[in-house]
Amino acid sequence: MLELRNLSFSVENDGVKKEIIHDLNLVVNDNTFVVVTGPNGSGKSTLAKLIVGIERPTEGRILLDGSDITDLGITERARKGMGFAFQQPVRFKGIRVVTLLRLAAGRDLSVSEACDYLSEVGLCAQDYIRREVNASLSGGELKRIEIATVLARHSRLTVFDEPEAGIDLWSFQNLIRIFESMRRNIRDSSMIIISHQERILNIADEIAVLADGAIVRHGARADIFPDLIGTESAQGTCNRLRRDV
Repeated sequence: MLELRNLSFSVENDGVKKEIIHDLNLVVNDNTFVVVTGPNGSGKSTLAKLIVGIERPTEGRILLDGSDITDLGITERARKGMGFAFQQPVRFKGIRVVTLLRLAAGRDLSVSEACDYLSEVGLCAQDYIRREVNASLSGGELKRIEIATVLARHSRLTVFDEPEAGIDLWSFQNLIRIFESMRRNIRDSSMIIISHQERILNIADEIAVLADGAIVRHGARADIFPDLIGTESAQGTCNRLRRDV
């Protein structure tokens, strides 16, 4: 279980202090798929970075399974079972897909095991297992390979920051299918997705709405999603996705 208690985060620019996250409280229970949404500039990506340890809160505490992890860095949080999928996946020139999967798993996966993870995200393992994670891969391919590393890692809590960013419509449709499968098979873990895509919101267990740096609503999808349709917090597919492959 993840608990955010009275979390605040501010930055200072030219002597002017700006508060991005303000007195935020959120609980994410085990075996739960939560989507955090909100208008642009509401602090969604900053919240993701605070949860995984890229940024440190100005005030408040972060607890994972009852342990205070507020002062732990991203590597220490990863060791405690926390994973993070970037808005734009990192490219690793010179590293092959099979090597990346082995690093994520923390053990010497067999080629067969690595192929299974690629198959789960809809990639033909034979075509990708030996490829380098570099500029030759499209945004959609990189996104699915990154999700395969998440599956290989078996994180207790995984945070996805706007996974739909920079991918084409076909890849987005496959992404939805992958998330639906992950939600059905969620065991002893939780997922947080930062997104305001209607189709991602519509497969969540719970939705948390962020506005002006604070959670203003949080509850079951059925209670919150209908009120978001047509707002900046729930955009249709065509509003956000690139159509180039």
